[in-house]
Amino acid sequence: MSSAAPEKPRTIALFDVDGTLTIPRGEVTEPMMEFMKELSKKITVGIVGGSDLPKQEEQLGDGIVKTFPYNFSQNGLVAYKNGELLEMQTISKHLGEDNVKRIVNWVMKYLSDVDIPIKRGTFIEFRSGMFNISPIGRNCARDERNDFEKFDLANDIRKNMVAAMKKEFADLNLTFSIGGQISFDVFPTGWDKTYCLKFLAKEDFDEIHFFGDKTFEGGNDFEIFSHERTIGHTVTSPEDTKEQCTKLFLS
Repeated sequence: MSSAAPEKPRTIALFDVDGTLTIPRGEVTEPMMEFMKELSKKITVGIVGGSDLPKQEEQLGDGIVKTFPYNFSQNGLVAYKNGELLEMQTISKHLGEDNVKRIVNWVMKYLSDVDIPIKRGTFIEFRSGMFNISPIGRNCARDERNDFEKFDLANDIRKNMVAAMKKEFADLNLTFSIGGQISFDVFPTGWDKTYCLKFLAKEDFDEIHFFGDKTFEGGNDFEIFSHERTIGHTVTSPEDTKEQCTKLFLS
C-alpha cells in the first residue's frame, strides 16, 4: 500500500467484489487491479465483500488487506485499516450454539426435500459472521453454477427457501440476502454491508461512494447502496465499474 495520501482523501469509494471488481467467483484481472491502484492515488479506496478473507484473497490477491486503506470481509465483521485488524465479530457468539444447531439442522432437512436438477456438496458454509446457504452446493462447477442460476430464476428456489426461513426463525431477528448465482446469506439484522460504515467516521469523509451489482431490494448490496450516508452506484461488470469510476473521479 502506498504511504502517500490520495489527492482527495475525504472522498472514499467502497467496492463490492463479485460482479464489481471480478466476474462471479473469478480472479481480478491485472489491468483491473492496476486501475484500482491508480484510482487509490486520487481518492480513498475500500473493499467490502460478503465472503471471508481467504476467499477474498483468492479473488483479489494475497495481502489485499494491505493494498488499499480499508478492507472489509464478511461485510465488515472482519475489518482492516491500513493493514491492521480493527475488529472481528462472530455469529456463534451472537446467537449462541443452540440456535446455530437449530438453523443447521433445519436447513439440512429442508434441502433434503428440495428437488433441483443436480446437487453437489457444501450446502451450508459457516462463516464467522454469517451462514452461506446453497441449494445446489458450493462445490458445483462453473457451468453447473450458471445452469442453477437460470433454474433458480425460473423456479424461485432461493426465494422460497428464504420465505420459509423467515417464518421458521422469526424470533432470531435475522436478515436474508440473496447474492451471487447459487446461494444466499443469513446473518443478524444490521450485519449487512452497512456494518462497515461504523469504521468510517462521519468527520473523516465528505463523500462515501459505493459500487455494487446486487443493488436491488433483497440483493446483498441493497442496504449499503440505499443507505443515507452513501452515494450508490449500480454496476454490471468490472468493465462498467472502471468506466463509471473514470467518469466520476479521473476525468
